[in-house]
Amino acid sequence: MNELRGKTLFITGASRGIGKAIALRAAADAANIVIAAKTTESHPRLPGTIYSAAEEIVAAGGQALPLAVDIRDEAQIAAAVEQAVGHFGGIDILVNNASAISLTGTLQTPMKRFDLMFGVNVRGSYACSQACIPHLRKAANPHILTLAPPPNLNPRWFRHHLAYTMAKYGMSLCVLGMAEEFRPEGIAVNALWPRSLIYTAALAMLGQVRPDQCRHPTILADAAYYILTRDSRTHTGHFFIDEEVLTAAGITDLEPYSVQAGTALAPDLFLD
Repeated sequence: MNELRGKTLFITGASRGIGKAIALRAAADAANIVIAAKTTESHPRLPGTIYSAAEEIVAAGGQALPLAVDIRDEAQIAAAVEQAVGHFGGIDILVNNASAISLTGTLQTPMKRFDLMFGVNVRGSYACSQACIPHLRKAANPHILTLAPPPNLNPRWFRHHLAYTMAKYGMSLCVLGMAEEFRPEGIAVNALWPRSLIYTAALAMLGQVRPDQCRHPTILADAAYYILTRDSRTHTGHFFIDEEVLTAAGITDLEPYSVQAGTALAPDLFLD
């Protein structure tokens, strides 16, 4: 269908994992991808850079603009958005994917790590949205999609990792508020979250999950695609779950997304 052909997506944290998977799915439609991420040199435990991601995106059929961006710095965001608009002529879609995680209790979370999570997750998502919205206003079908969970005040999600929970819910509240604020302008603002754990290099570094209990990032990439190709004026303010999006699109066999077929999946955080 190539519904994203010629569209420009500004994706944070797209050098690897979920962000890159979303980029590659859009690239298959010949979309333009702005890779806004920090990694310019590969790490032994976190393979992939903005440049290697760009090569994969081009190979998949898209156009790529790799930009080294620390989304905690609004000046870097502003410069990246300016470069993106200058290079591709505009921005149609923002994907707030970049996120920092530390599943630690209050006494085990150094303030430096607290600040990192709030700087990347909340401040970064807010600042990227703020910088992109003036350009999204000019797009035909503008979307902001944030990788954030449905707000859930069950105390179990606060007990063991309060700082991370607050940081992720900060992203969720950006979705809740901006969806209403920009609804009259036809800018869709939605969230997407996985039902089951997604296996990425970042998750592997936590060392707390088995790969065979996870799904591949491609399930979120496909779900994101179906969200981003909907009419922005009639589909906004939703906290989508990947399985539900795919089921609505007629995809009921989710087994191919599993790292190991037939294994029981581990549920993701924040979903009762």
